[in-house]
Amino acid sequence: MRYYFDMREGDEIAPDEEGMELTSLAKVQEEAAHTLADMARDTVRQYHDRNAHRMSVEVRDDDGPVLVVACTFDVKRHRQ
Repeated sequence: MRYYFDMREGDEIAPDEEGMELTSLAKVQEEAAHTLADMARDTVRQYHDRNAHRMSVEVRDDDGPVLVVACTFDVKRHRQ
């Protein structure tokens, strides 16, 4: 089955137009978790806002929503 991994940061969403063929929901959840971890790693390198940052991977198939993997993080610098 083909699954689409839409990436959301705050109010912005980047829809997945290609999708990925996976054989089980466990593999879908694992892929979504890896994608979210990559997003968080890349974002925290550039993160300078003092508000909590929210991001998620919203997975869907041709029939609609399947699952959402989400996180919120905050970076508090004690020194510049």
